[in-house]
Amino acid sequence: MTDLATDPAAPKPRPVVRLRPKAEARAIRHGFPWVYGDELVTDRRTQALAPGTIATLEDAERRPMATVTVNPKSKIIARVLDRDAEAVIDRGWIAARLARALALRARLFEAPFYRLVHAEADGLPGVIIDRFGDVAVVQPNAAWAETMLDELVAALVEVTGVQTVVKNGSGRARGLEGLPEETRVMTGAVTAPVPVQMNGATYLADLLGGQKTGLFYDQRPNHAFAARLAPGTRVLDVFSHVGGFALACLAGGAESALSVDASAAALDLATRGAEAMGLGARFATRQGDAFATLEALAREGAQFDLVICDPPAFAPAKPALEAGLRAYERIARLAAPLVAPGGYIVLCSCSHAADLAQFRNASARGLGRGGRRAQLLHTGFAGPDHPMLPQLAESGYLKSLFFRLD
Repeated sequence: MTDLATDPAAPKPRPVVRLRPKAEARAIRHGFPWVYGDELVTDRRTQALAPGTIATLEDAERRPMATVTVNPKSKIIARVLDRDAEAVIDRGWIAARLARALALRARLFEAPFYRLVHAEADGLPGVIIDRFGDVAVVQPNAAWAETMLDELVAALVEVTGVQTVVKNGSGRARGLEGLPEETRVMTGAVTAPVPVQMNGATYLADLLGGQKTGLFYDQRPNHAFAARLAPGTRVLDVFSHVGGFALACLAGGAESALSVDASAAALDLATRGAEAMGLGARFATRQGDAFATLEALAREGAQFDLVICDPPAFAPAKPALEAGLRAYERIARLAAPLVAPGGYIVLCSCSHAADLAQFRNASARGLGRGGRRAQLLHTGFAGPDHPMLPQLAESGYLKSLFFRLD
C-alpha cells in the first residue's frame, strides 16, 4: 500500500489561514468578501505563501469558514472564493461561475456586448471580463486569477464560445496586488478596433491600446438618459474617451456635439464612430486638458444646451477623498457657465471612495459657485451588467447626476 504521507503524487494538504481573535468573523459569514492584513494571523508560514495560493480560512476558534485566495503582498490579504471551506477551485469551478454570469447577461442584452464578469459581485474576486461579440478582454486584477489565467481563459472559451481573448494587465488594482503590467492576446487575434452598437450609436473599441478594456459599458443607461435630453441641442462632452455621451446624444437627435479629451487616439476613434453613424458633419473634437479647455471655452463665450463631464476617478481611495471632492467641485464650477439658460449638465464620478452624498454635495457647491441655480432631475448608476455586491460598497462606484440649470 502506498503511504500518502510519502507519495509525491498525492495531493498536498491545503494551507490554513486563521482570523485574529478580534477580527470580525460575522462580516465574512454574512457575505463580506475581503480579509485585511491586520485581521489575519500572519506568522512566517502565512507570510511565505505564494501570492494567489488557495487556502482554507478559519475563525479564531479554528472553525472552517470559507475557501479563500491569499496574497501576503496585498492589503487585502485574503479574498473569499467560496463559502464552502472544502470547495475545489479548478477550471470546472470557474466555468460554473462564468455560466452563471453569462445567464444573467443573456437575459439582459440581445447582443453579446457587455460586462460579463464584475469581480466580487459575480463571484470571481478581482476579475473583470468585458465581452465584445466574439472577443473577450480579461483583467486579472487579483493574484489568484493571474496564477490560474490559463484555466480562466479555457473556461471562458468553453462557456461563451468567444474566439479571441485579450489579457489587459494594466491599472492601479494590479499594482496594489504586486502584479506586473502586461497586455497580450491569449488566444485568437485582434486586428482592428471593434465596432460596438449601443443606444443607436456606434463606438469603436481599441481592445489593445485603449483605456481599461477599450470601452466603458457602465455608462450605457446614463448615455440613454442623456440622449432623451439631446434632440436639437448643442452638446459638450468632456472626458469623452471614444465618444461616450457625445455619440449617444447625436444618435438621439443632437444638433451638434463637441468631444474633449486628452487622448488624440481616443478622439480619432470617436470621430470614426460619428462617421460610421453618418453624423460626422455634426461632430467635432478638441484635444487638451479638461480643466484648461473648460476655462478656454468660457473665455471664448461658448454656450451649450447639454454639458457632460465624465472624468476618471479623482478619489480612487480614501486618502485621495478630499482632493478628489475639490476636483469634482472645480469641474462643476468651470462647466456651469457654459450651460445655456434652461440647459442641462451631467456630472459623473467613478470614485468609490466618494459616496453619493459627498459627490452630490461637491457638485452642488460647484454649480452654486459657478453662479447657477440647479434642479437635480435624475441620479444614474452603472448598468445591470455591473451588479453590486450589497456587502461591498466598492462594487457600486458609478454616480451620474443630471441637473437642469436656470
